[in-house]
Amino acid sequence: MDVTEAIARRRDVRREFTGDLVDDDVLRRLLGAAHRAPSVGNTQPWDFVVVRERATLRRFAEHVASCRADFAASLPPERAATFDPIRIEGIETSGTGVVVTYDDARGGDHVLGRATVRDTGLLSVALAIENLWLAATAEGIGVGWVSFYDEAFLSELVGVDGTGVRPVAWLCVGPVTALPDVPDLERFGWRSRRPLDDAVHWERW
Repeated sequence: MDVTEAIARRRDVRREFTGDLVDDDVLRRLLGAAHRAPSVGNTQPWDFVVVRERATLRRFAEHVASCRADFAASLPPERAATFDPIRIEGIETSGTGVVVTYDDARGGDHVLGRATVRDTGLLSVALAIENLWLAATAEGIGVGWVSFYDEAFLSELVGVDGTGVRPVAWLCVGPVTALPDVPDLERFGWRSRRPLDDAVHWERW
């Protein structure tokens, strides 16, 4: 699979995990792809906490379910009905969570390229996540990005609380039955993809 196909086939996986663990060698390749991402000032401000203990997965899944329920309760009725079938399962069935963190202090006070745009450090972590995701897609491995959580809860769960290190993403990683042809958020009517021509501007907005 070339990179263009991997980009087109990449999906945020929720319900398609087989329940089998991703092979350790495959996981290491995916983490290696993430670790080869470009970063501001070559700071490589990411770390990867691999979570496989069943009790930890269950505890996080319960927390996420509670956060999801709070979000659902905040929606107007028509949006709540659209949201209801969009599930965030996968934390336990994937069997592997990869928590990607960001260390703003890595590289010291004088990070080349970050002096005027502080967010370049955080954006570097996003590039590492995308590298992992595309590498996983090319290997037929599913990835689901979980974002229904309280940051303080996840910091405590993986032991980075009080360190200044932020958890940026919990990624569910594991073998899948198939990657969906249509992304869930489009398939269930939450939001459609914008046409490219609507997003491209020439010279000015």
